[in-house]
This record gives sequence, structure tokens and C-alpha cells, in this order.
Amino acid sequence: MRASDSGSTDSGSGGTRRRSERTRGAILTAARIRFAADGYERATIRAIARDADIDPSMVMRYYGNKEGLFAAAVSIDLKMPDVAALPRDEVGRALVAHFLGTWEENEVLTALLRVGVTNPAGAERMQEIFRNQLIPVAHAVCPDPEQAPARAALGAAQLLGLALTRYVLRFPPAVALSREEIAAWLAPTLQRYLTAPSP
Repeated sequence: MRASDSGSTDSGSGGTRRRSERTRGAILTAARIRFAADGYERATIRAIARDADIDPSMVMRYYGNKEGLFAAAVSIDLKMPDVAALPRDEVGRALVAHFLGTWEENEVLTALLRVGVTNPAGAERMQEIFRNQLIPVAHAVCPDPEQAPARAALGAAQLLGLALTRYVLRFPPAVALSREEIAAWLAPTLQRYLTAPSP
């Protein structure tokens, strides 16, 4: 039986709120999985509604259209560590460990990466995360703040390249690397991008 906002045993405005939150949660969970599996273009409101076991009209009611649903589904706080509080020579390793943990525990990032390389809405969301969450990290530790955006971009290139080959394209050698091996290879490069003197 499909979920709806009616027919529940919950009563009153509290019950209505709980039903609404459950419905929204089911839609967002289904959307994240579908966007990750199919990409933005192939994912459909109808398929997402079927996965969430609700009527497609409910998806439209809460999110308006596919673009609105995508924006809500891939709203991400990377919860970046306070790199300014770390010993300077540990920044690269701390960031690599943080990103590996985030990627492996959050399917939203995989969905966003898949969509971001093929769709303007996904690319815009990735750019927003870069501006608001990654550039401030570079500002906190780099020796020349005016170069923080370039340094953040170089670091992002390394981390997104790893994510693409390990979690999306699933190159066997990239998948086979342990987190410790990845940190040993990648941390010095990230450290240099963020903290070394400008070449």
C-alpha cells in the first residue's frame, strides 16, 4: 500500500508533522539511491516515487520538480575538520582521512559526483560546495590567502579524482587500496598544495 498523508493512526498536528517527515525522508532516501545509480537525466520522478512506495504526486507536492528534488537530496555538509587547530604538517593526512570516511559513509556524495560531471544542476551544486566548504579550508592554512582558491582547486582535483576512480568508475586497483595506503600516497600531495610556498 502506498504511503500518503492520510489514513494514518497518528492524530493531530504532531501526527501530521511526523507523517510529513517520514514521507520526505522516504523520498530523499529513494532519490539519493536513484540519482547515484542512474544519474540525473535517467532518474525519473516516477521511479523515485515507486522506490519510496508513494504516489508521484507526493514527490511533486514536496519538491516541485526533479531539479528541486535533486537540490534537496544532495544538500551536503561535509563537516570539515578545523584544520587551523591541527599541527600544520598533519593537515594533508587529516583531510584525506576525513574525505575517505565521508565518501564511504555517505551515498549522497557518489550521487552528486555522478550527476555533477554530466548535468549543470549537479555541477552548480558541486561548485557551491567548493566555494562554501573547501576554499575556507585552504584560507585557514595556506601561506598566501590570495591563492587559496587555486590551492583548494588543486586539492579538490586530487580528492575528486580518487573518488571518481574508487567509488564511481570502480577501477580495481583504486578499489583495492586500503585507506592507509591512500593516505600514505595522497596526503603529502594534498599537504603540498595547501601549505607549501607558492612555486
